[in-house]
Amino acid sequence: MSLHIETPLMESRPLSVLSGQSVWLKLEALQVPGSFKIRGIGHACTVYRQRGAQRFVSSSGGNAGLAVAYAGRCLGLPVTVVVPETTTVRAKELLALEGADVIVHGSSWQEANQHAQTLLGASDAFLHPFDDPLLWEGHATMIDEVARASGKPDAVVLSVGGGGLLSGVVAGLQRNGWHDVPVLAVETEGAASFQAAVQAGHPVALERISSIATSLGAKQVCEQAWHCAQTHPVHSLVIPDRSALAACERFLTDHRILVEPACGAALAAVYEQATALAACRKVLVIVCGGATATIDQIRTWAGLQDQA
Repeated sequence: MSLHIETPLMESRPLSVLSGQSVWLKLEALQVPGSFKIRGIGHACTVYRQRGAQRFVSSSGGNAGLAVAYAGRCLGLPVTVVVPETTTVRAKELLALEGADVIVHGSSWQEANQHAQTLLGASDAFLHPFDDPLLWEGHATMIDEVARASGKPDAVVLSVGGGGLLSGVVAGLQRNGWHDVPVLAVETEGAASFQAAVQAGHPVALERISSIATSLGAKQVCEQAWHCAQTHPVHSLVIPDRSALAACERFLTDHRILVEPACGAALAAVYEQATALAACRKVLVIVCGGATATIDQIRTWAGLQDQA
């Protein structure tokens, strides 16, 4: 039994009227742990348990860590999640709600991740947030669902952080024979590690992350994400934080679903009618979600952007 649900696929009337296109939403925000992450992480946890894992360890205080905690509870295995000091109280509350053992260590994800590695025993499995073929295989199932439900889009729009979602979507497109369907990979300014990789010709590390879309805050995308750009039509788009935040507010009004700024980045490409989509008749947007988002935090960030 899979740990993810088959999420709704619906045509957005507000976005379709605005753009003059048929805009379809894959509502991954409605996964039980709050984001698409459970597809790949749930698959990986199931495989690792079959291989003998007795505990899952994660170093993410965001969507990935929540997916691991949820998977562990469903599979009956303990979960330890190491989070940095910057992790929000809300995120820690959600992790504890799933029964995870939460350890706060270090001032950055890198420090938390290093500590998590020291905790691994022989019967433990480490769940990487985005760089694992099992994750990509699990994420690809969302495209299988689209293929069964509504047929081929002219383009897919998604957000890029570490590149796990991109890698999975491209895998799904290719295994369904949609090799010609382009992907618009959207990032926020200050977290554009995918665009940096495309421009450099190989993955490179950003000096720092300055975007408020912290779920997009991987300093370097995984090698597979860059490989996808070499083997599939993938186009990079970078938008301001302000656009991502505005998209979150508009999407809440239009569809009564609250998503985090990292997801708002993909929605902003449609709300602002990105030129890369101009020739498309049918657009598929991966609404990736975000479990720790609150409207108060989004509005606080928006206010700070207005003052800048």
